[in-house]
Amino acid sequence: MKEALRPQPVVSPLARAARGPDFLITDLMERAARDTPDRPAVIDVGRGGTAMLTYRELADRVERAAQGLMDVGVERGEPVCYQLPNWWEFVVISLALVRVGAVACPLMPIFRDREVRFMVDKSGSRVLILAERFRSFDYHAMLARIRPELPALEHVFTTGAQLPSRVRSVGQLFSALPDPRKLAARRPDPDEVTQLLFTSGTTGEPKGVLHTHQTLLRALEAHVGTLGLRSDDTVFVPSPLAHQTGFLYGMWLSVYLMATGLYLDRWDSAQAARVIEAHGARFVQASTPFLKDLVHQDRPPSSLRMFVATGASIPRALAAEARQALDCAVIGGWGTTESGLVTVGSPADPPEKLWQTDGRAIDGMRIRVVDAQGADVPPGTEGRFLVDTPAMFVGYLGHPDWYRAAFTPDGFFDTGDLAQLDPEGFMRITGRSKDVINRGGEKIPVVEVEEVLYRHPAVSEVAVVAMPDPRLGERSCAFVVARPSVKPPTLAELTEHLSQAGMSKTYWPERLEIVPALPRTPSGKIQKYRLRELVRDLMGQEEAGAPERSKQLG
Repeated sequence: MKEALRPQPVVSPLARAARGPDFLITDLMERAARDTPDRPAVIDVGRGGTAMLTYRELADRVERAAQGLMDVGVERGEPVCYQLPNWWEFVVISLALVRVGAVACPLMPIFRDREVRFMVDKSGSRVLILAERFRSFDYHAMLARIRPELPALEHVFTTGAQLPSRVRSVGQLFSALPDPRKLAARRPDPDEVTQLLFTSGTTGEPKGVLHTHQTLLRALEAHVGTLGLRSDDTVFVPSPLAHQTGFLYGMWLSVYLMATGLYLDRWDSAQAARVIEAHGARFVQASTPFLKDLVHQDRPPSSLRMFVATGASIPRALAAEARQALDCAVIGGWGTTESGLVTVGSPADPPEKLWQTDGRAIDGMRIRVVDAQGADVPPGTEGRFLVDTPAMFVGYLGHPDWYRAAFTPDGFFDTGDLAQLDPEGFMRITGRSKDVINRGGEKIPVVEVEEVLYRHPAVSEVAVVAMPDPRLGERSCAFVVARPSVKPPTLAELTEHLSQAGMSKTYWPERLEIVPALPRTPSGKIQKYRLRELVRDLMGQEEAGAPERSKQLG
C-alpha cells in the first residue's frame, strides 16, 4: 500500500491562519440520528423507484460499512476509489470512509477505461467499488479489461446481482457487525486528508485535488452562513456526487444541515420537476443548464426557495425567466474544485447584480483582479482572477510542484479565469485566459457577445470561440444550439441582432456552426477547447475540399 495521503505545506495565508470546526461531518449525522431519528436523510429516486433512509438507518448502515472497510484492511489515510451514480450507496460509502479516517476518491460515472485505470493506479487504491451497469454502460466489462493493469487492486465490490470472478457484493460491506471500540480508535483528526477528487483533465494529466475535513467544513460553514440555509431546506442533488458540486454542496451540505438530501441519478428535467415538487425540495446548487431545463418545463416546480447556478454564467434573459417561472431566488456563484465556492450572490442583492455578476466574495474570503505584472487593476478592468480562502485545498496528488506553481508569491490561488470587479465588489467572470479572442489586436468581449446572442429568439445555447486567421491571427466563430421546433438562425440574422443591440461590428462572429449540443464538463462548464478544435478541423476539411463535414462533438 502507498503511504497515507498527507497535506502539503499550505500556501494560502487564510488557510494557514484558519481554525475551522473541531467536529466531523459524521458527528452531525450521528446527532441527527439521536435528535431526529425518523427524519429522511436520503431520498434516492434513481433506478426506476424511490429508496429512503432515515437518519437512524443511515447512521446504522454507515457504521456497518465502516466496519466492512476495516475488515478488508482499509487503513487510516488510505484512498478508496468508488464509481457510483447518485444512489444511496454512494452516500453511505462516503460517510463510512470519513468514519474510518480513509480518503474518499469518487470517480465520475462517465469515466471509462483510460480515466478509471489512471485514477485507481495514481491513487494507489486497493479497493474499488462500482456499479454493475448504468446508462447502458457495462462496468464489469470495463473492470475485466483494466484489472490486469492494476496489480495493487485487491478488493472489488459491486452493487450488481451478477458477481464476476473476484468481485463481491457491496451488501457484504453493509452487513458487517460494527465494533464500537475499533471504530472509535479510527476517528480522524480534522486536519487529515479526507477527499481526493480528480479534475476533468481537459488537457494533460488529470489533477488529484486533496482536501481535509477542515477545508471542506470551512467551505460549508461559510456557505450556510452566507445563504441562510436551514435544516428544513431539503437539498435537491442532480449534480454528480463524484463532482465537488454534488459531493460538497449536495451530499455533505444536506448532512451538515441535518436536512434531507434528494438524489437524482440521471438528468431528466420532467422527472426533476416532479420529484422537487413531490418531496418539497427547497435548495439546489447546480450548473446553469439544469436551471434552464427546469424553467422550460410545462409545470415548473414551485417549492424551491433558492437556486445557486454555478459552472457557467447565468444569461440575464434566463435569470429573469427563472425568477418568474420558479418563484425563487436565482443566484450566481463561482468556485473551483480546489477552492470551493468563493463568490456568491445574496437574495438581498438587486436583480441586476444577482443576474449580471457571479456575486461578491463570501465572508472570510479574498478576491483580486490583477494585470500581467500582478498589480490590482481598477474597477471595470479585465484581469487575472485570484482568490484566497480558508477552504483552500492542501495539495495536488504526487505533484507538489503543481501546487506551488498554482499560487502567487503572496499566496493567492491563480484560477486561470479572467474577471472584472465593479466598485461595490461584485465579480463577473469574463472568460478563461486561454479563451481570449484577439482579432488583430482587438480583444473581443466574449461573454458580452454571448449574452446578446442568447436573447435571439432562435438561440437556445451559444458559445463564441476563436478560429485561426492568417491575416488577423484570430476571428470569432459562434456555436449555436437552436431552440426546439424553431428554424436555426443564419449568421446574417445573428449579426443583424447584434447590430440592433448596438454592438460593435468588430465583435460580431464571422462564422456560425449549428450544433445539437455544446460539450460540457461534469460541472456544466462549456469545453471551449473542443469547439476550437472542431472549427479548426472544419476549416482544414474545407481547405482540402472535403465534400462533407462532421459536427459530432461526442
